[in-house]
Parts: sequence; C-alpha cells; structure tokens
Amino acid sequence: MIIRNLLAALFAALSISAASAAEPPAGKVTVVFDRAISNLPGKSMRGVMVEYGPGAASPSHTHPKTAFIYATVLEGAFRIKVKGEPERVYHVGENFVEEPGSVHLVSANASDSQPARLLAVFVLDTEEKTLVTPLQ
Repeated sequence: MIIRNLLAALFAALSISAASAAEPPAGKVTVVFDRAISNLPGKSMRGVMVEYGPGAASPSHTHPKTAFIYATVLEGAFRIKVKGEPERVYHVGENFVEEPGSVHLVSANASDSQPARLLAVFVLDTEEKTLVTPLQ
C-alpha cells in the first residue's frame, strides 16, 4: 500500500513536470511610461519592459491595430517571428519593428539558461488599453 501510494505520488509529480515543460513560462510585462503625444492628438507613446526568464516565451499574439512598435533588446537574446518575415534572434543592442496589424507568431527567450529583457515602445491610440491579444 505504501509503495503504491509513493508510486502514485511520483507519477503525479512527473506528469506535472512534463506538462510544465511542454509550455514555457510566460514573461513579465511592465508599462514603464505612458505619455500623450502633444502634436499628435489622440496618440500616445507607451514604453513596455518585457522580461523573460530562461526558456520563457509568450503565446502567439497581436497588438492593437493602431500600434507601431519599436523594440530594443537590453539583456540576453530574443527569438522573434512576425508573420510574413523570417524568424530571427535579436541580441543586446539590436532592435526590430512591428507594423500596425502585425501578427507576432514567436516571442521567446533565445536562451534556456540566461534571462532576456527588452524595451518596446508603442505609438498607438491613446484610448487603447489592451496591448496584447493572444491568438486563439
């Protein structure tokens, strides 16, 4: 009886680990500034810090249709794929752009052992509150 219970507990723990390994952990996203653009009525600029631990990624997603995004890697490396473009790894100091209406298919830390961090600057409609919409 004790051995059967231990085996059941071990199997449950392995199942949880396997399920966790199948989906990388999500990253941390923090709005670091939000300011209206005075000479562009109805438009704002939002800075967003994106931090991924080792192996972390976010699901495929879109951003607001009005959002133009410029991102710079501050730490580590990011694996990025925007629909219609080849997948690429961006390292510290490199940057990329997402045009309005882009579909972000891959956004992941390129390393399984080091953290990664980038600053994404959004120019978008001021009333827009949802910055990321996961694809179904």
